Amino acid sequence: MTETGLLPIEKVFRDPIHNYVHVEHQIILDLINSKEFQRLRRIKQLGTTSFTFHAAEHSRFGHSLGVYELARRICNYFKRNFSIETYQKNGWDDSERLVTLCAALLHDVGHGPYSHTFEGIFDTNHEAITISIITSETTEINAILKKVSPDFPEKVASVISKEYPNPQVVQLISSQIDADRMDYLLRDAYYTGTEYGTFDLTRILRVIRPYENGIAFQANGMHAVEDYIVSRYQMYMQIYFHPVSRGMEVILDHLLKRGKILYIEDPDFFESHSPLMIPFLKNDYTLQDYLKLDDGVLNTAFLSWMDHPDTTLSDLAKRFLHRHPFKSVTFNQKTEHQLPKLKELIESVGYDAINYTAINSSYDLPYDFYHPAENKHRTQIELMEGDGTLIELSQASDLVAALAGQTKGDQRFYFPKEMLASKTNEPYTLFEEQILSFNQLIHNGAVKEEN
Repeated sequence: MTETGLLPIEKVFRDPIHNYVHVEHQIILDLINSKEFQRLRRIKQLGTTSFTFHAAEHSRFGHSLGVYELARRICNYFKRNFSIETYQKNGWDDSERLVTLCAALLHDVGHGPYSHTFEGIFDTNHEAITISIITSETTEINAILKKVSPDFPEKVASVISKEYPNPQVVQLISSQIDADRMDYLLRDAYYTGTEYGTFDLTRILRVIRPYENGIAFQANGMHAVEDYIVSRYQMYMQIYFHPVSRGMEVILDHLLKRGKILYIEDPDFFESHSPLMIPFLKNDYTLQDYLKLDDGVLNTAFLSWMDHPDTTLSDLAKRFLHRHPFKSVTFNQKTEHQLPKLKELIESVGYDAINYTAINSSYDLPYDFYHPAENKHRTQIELMEGDGTLIELSQASDLVAALAGQTKGDQRFYFPKEMLASKTNEPYTLFEEQILSFNQLIHNGAVKEEN
């Protein structure tokens, strides 16, 4: 692909992370202006996290522009310093620029409202839907991409599905350290107001380089990559795994499940009050049905569900919209046997354990190095010495070696806040005995090993 279709004068988007997002190609501007991409303005990047970090209202639109901008800068750097003409098989072929930029821009276009919770209940997959949006002849995005060539949509989709033949392009968009992750870490840190999520992006973009089998980093830039790994670890522990955000996710999960069950019993209410959700409640949706969804559609439906005669659906909708998250305590193998007792006490107060309790486990690998014995693994991070020798990051860094392969996270039992004993002098409720018994089973935010 040649650099045809350049704008006479580049367009820019002001951005708090990258200062300017530079748009140089007409196709990129057309994709940004497409209705499918504009939908991302109406979908929050971090879902329920804004209930914990109030400023985290940023959208998947801004993130997608940021990923595009990082990919554009990397392409420029590769073309200037590591061209295929000079480095042959280990160089960058700039004819790959346009497919790279389009894939970077569109990599999240299939995300839905409250994406990960929604996917688990309605059996959708944002990556598969992204590919459908790109390849379906019914979308504006597909028509725009076909202006490049008839098979260009399939090429862009194959980058996202990791089937594209050039591993440099794939790893630039999706790997352990890629344009996607680098943007969302910095963007999410900025909007949540957390400093420990930042890292030295300028240095990383200086030491990144292509080679035959993908993307590597110059060995003298190891400390910048270490910084990125630690920042990623901190963001998962402090932001993405935050127990309050997960408490809101649990309510959302139970709310949508309850709605799905009640639709079968009372379809008329949902058809009149939340029509755009009917295809999903029925498990019979099209791509066009999906593209009508955004955060506003779900929140508007929940406003109506607050008036449903089913007290559970109504209460869960109110808890979600009015931000009344479930509380939680951690547990482990030694204390897990206490959970049935906790559920029994919750039910004795009048709460249905199915709708008002949950076990939520949240884990991630801060850095997963290559395991030869495993069939599936994440792309390892390679450092390149001056003579071209590659060394896997955890083999060179004691810091990363200490984190590599270590699963970090916790297991939590979620329940209504009303089960916690009052810390004031207010009198207890009718269920004083049950609530006191419940609280005797927990200590310092964890389930006690013994009663």
